Amino acid sequence: MGKDVISARPAPGLYVTATPIGNAGDITLRALDLLSRCDLVLCEDTRVTAKLFAIHNIEARTAPYHDHNAAEMRPRILKRLEAGEVIALVSDAGTPLVSDPGFKLVQEAIAAGHHVTALPGASSVLAALTLAALPTDRFFFAGFLPAKQEARRKELAELAAIPATLVFLESANRLAAVLADMAAALGGREAAVARELTKKFEEVRRGPLGALAAHYEEAGPPKGEIVIVVGPPEKRAALCAHEIDAMLENALARATLKDAVAEVVAMTGLPRRDVYARALELSGAK
Repeated sequence: MGKDVISARPAPGLYVTATPIGNAGDITLRALDLLSRCDLVLCEDTRVTAKLFAIHNIEARTAPYHDHNAAEMRPRILKRLEAGEVIALVSDAGTPLVSDPGFKLVQEAIAAGHHVTALPGASSVLAALTLAALPTDRFFFAGFLPAKQEARRKELAELAAIPATLVFLESANRLAAVLADMAAALGGREAAVARELTKKFEEVRRGPLGALAAHYEEAGPPKGEIVIVVGPPEKRAALCAHEIDAMLENALARATLKDAVAEVVAMTGLPRRDVYARALELSGAK
């Protein structure tokens, strides 16, 4: 074992520590050492972390740190860091701060001059991205989309022109509806739905967004945590003004102005504000 893996005593500070996303074996030696010897482990849910600690025979003092108590807890944590304690921050699964609480704590700890470092490890975002069979040279993590359809479609329209693979987290009960909205806003892009990553029933289903939406509409909500990966928009040759107008007129003939704009933005990758302005001119709206 390398001399840098385990130190005699971790330096005082805050350690943002990744934990497994499913398979308990996916934890680093460095994380096991740190969690076994730190003064306090801040947990999103202490009950979830307790199960991981029981598997690895870790005895450590824990305290909850989540969205509901973060404002109250931060001053106490900063005082403990000031006193020279070693504190670990973990989430229920994966890498903290990725759609989990912790950003403000890290920000304030750094501002106060405390040592802050990361113990990298498992991440559902990266695991899904590597299994999706889609371009990985550029990707954009969009987290969870809004629960309400109108807000969700608006956000998807804004994301449509990003020249990168898109990665989302989603709940099982909204999966079919979200995929259908993605198909409407992003077109027939190739995508992948990954669930139960690193677990016994791991599954990655790949295909066009429309086909995936139809599958989950018929099959019903799947079990497990879900990551959706959507391929980038196709590179298209520059369109002339007449072609764009034709596309807009076709869309306006069968959809509302808002939906027509979203459709053309998804098809062309053009800035929404430009397409919207031209749609207003063509529709005669003021």
